[in-house]
Amino acid sequence: MSATREQKAPSDRLGQVSWALFEWARNPYYILIVIYIFGPYFTTEVIGDPVRGQAIWGYINGFAGAVTACLAPFLGAIADKVGRRKPWIGTFVIMMFPAIVLLWFAVPGEAGPGILTVAVALAIAGTGSAFSEVFHNAMLPSIVPYPRLGALSGLGLSLGNAGALVILVGMLYGFALPASGLLDWSFLPDHVLFGLDTSTFQHDRISAPIAAVWLLVFSLPLFLFTPDQRGTGTSALQAVRQGTRDVWNTIRRLRHYRNIALYLGARMLFNDGKVAIMTFGMIYASGIFGWGGAERLMVGVFLTVFAVAGGLIGGRLDDLFGSKKAILFTIGGNSIALLVAISITPTTILFVPFDGLSDPVWSFPYFQTLPEIVYLLVSVLFALFITSAYANSRTMLARIAPETEMTKFFGLYALSGQVTTFIAPILVATFTDVFVSQRAGMASILILLLSGFVLMFWVKEERSVPHD
Repeated sequence: MSATREQKAPSDRLGQVSWALFEWARNPYYILIVIYIFGPYFTTEVIGDPVRGQAIWGYINGFAGAVTACLAPFLGAIADKVGRRKPWIGTFVIMMFPAIVLLWFAVPGEAGPGILTVAVALAIAGTGSAFSEVFHNAMLPSIVPYPRLGALSGLGLSLGNAGALVILVGMLYGFALPASGLLDWSFLPDHVLFGLDTSTFQHDRISAPIAAVWLLVFSLPLFLFTPDQRGTGTSALQAVRQGTRDVWNTIRRLRHYRNIALYLGARMLFNDGKVAIMTFGMIYASGIFGWGGAERLMVGVFLTVFAVAGGLIGGRLDDLFGSKKAILFTIGGNSIALLVAISITPTTILFVPFDGLSDPVWSFPYFQTLPEIVYLLVSVLFALFITSAYANSRTMLARIAPETEMTKFFGLYALSGQVTTFIAPILVATFTDVFVSQRAGMASILILLLSGFVLMFWVKEERSVPHD
């Protein structure tokens, strides 16, 4: 068998599953640290001021997004040209591990590392996660036959969510609920596991070392069992030059594909908007309602189930009405849900104050008031619409790109999703700072969603003709 043949041969089933298992290892970082646990803890407890905390969190994520935007095209070029991917993935995992562990020391007051140190650690972990994704994705075509690309990719996404769900449930059972002491359920531990000190929020901070060790341990199957491509002999500098030239040529060709260019522009806007909702939604709720670790974990478990359903609903909408109408529906739904979300405070719903909103409506010790329950239900809409939009967006490109150039345009699709990731967090941070309001910061996301929504009206759902 020739070297070329060996390089392109698919992996066995163990190697393929081990590739998907890397999502199980890496994705909990984003879900635990960015969305549900550490981010809200950092903004409300470490910073101590939810408004200032939301602004700082936005600037941190904006900086990480800017680094990703600047370097992602070059890393993508290296992934395409040098052949071997696992050494790069290993480098980024090793880079992420100590950065995530360092977050354990982020305690309120002056006892732990300064805010700047924590911000740098978060930026390193965030960029490492994004860059590992570039090389991990690049391995996919070489380890599985073409007809099964979608199935293996979907398995990875499912495992990523499942891994996070396992941790969320475990932390809820072992740390958050025993720490609150509000539920007298016989199956709960009498005390927080491992003797964690709740006065210094160790039951929240433990999410960082858990995510770090989880990443390190469950990354091992990828390195042990998934075959890597052979090196091409191309140096990193040569790879960057060649890959950058390829990307530039593809971008130049977009002038012949106006419809696809319009779509990619619209997608950059509404995609940034939906990512911002995921990043700041729980931070906003924690600041407005004073939700602690138990509430955030419960919401995380609850919404993960609906996120899975959202993918199925999105696919059904796509089949029934077409990708464009499905995308418009999900962007519109996200925009309305966001408007409703920012209308809710402990004393208002739909921006209207009502008497008695702060009174408990049931005996369950969590989410006791009507505004909290309404916000939780709105968050379900976020989970459904955001996941649906993700599924519809990929299908839309598959419907309008020339069949003979599908790979190139999906590469551009991936690139377009990375080069603007800094815009949304900087926008939220700026509005939060200028108006000294979490609500204003969240409202700024509507600018991105509605801009993408309007631009989509000029996109036609028809396949482009290849241009020579």
